[in-house]
Amino acid sequence: MKGMIWNINTELGSLTLREQIEPEDESDIIALFRACDDWFEAATGGPSAPGDVQSLFYSLPEGANMNDKRLFTLRDDGDIIGLVDAVLHYPSPQSCAIGTFLIAPSYRRHRAGTLAAHLLLDEARSAGLDHITATVPDGWRPGIEFLKSLGFEIGDIQPRSTNRRIHDHEPPVRRATLTLASPGT
Repeated sequence: MKGMIWNINTELGSLTLREQIEPEDESDIIALFRACDDWFEAATGGPSAPGDVQSLFYSLPEGANMNDKRLFTLRDDGDIIGLVDAVLHYPSPQSCAIGTFLIAPSYRRHRAGTLAAHLLLDEARSAGLDHITATVPDGWRPGIEFLKSLGFEIGDIQPRSTNRRIHDHEPPVRRATLTLASPGT
């Protein structure tokens, strides 16, 4: 999947999903994070912070390999309207962990996120991955419903990761899991 670019046709027009972020994308990512403060509030108890963009590049679950980190952007005519943070081969060799999946509010409910997710799930399946994990803040209905619509099972509340400082006001998270069928089944 490294360096791939895909076109996705949505009811809002053609969008581009690419696995590539350039230094000049920082201001667009900051704007996306600000637009998605509803998610940041649900996930962290507060709005996005200045260090969130930089931590996106370096944050990994304990035991993961930096070479397996993938950052995808969803773009509308060059503007970043979505972001997916994934770690391949984690927590097992045939797995992928999704850290963040953001879609700008003006693109939600227009299938942009669903179509991007299905494309990435198909790519993961083709690459031999068979298990996808994600976390969702407990009580974050939009995220829970989105994951369920993709076929994820929403599990019990999980202990928080120790790869970053956790604040007392952050809500607990639930682990979501999806088992991918083999290609053609």
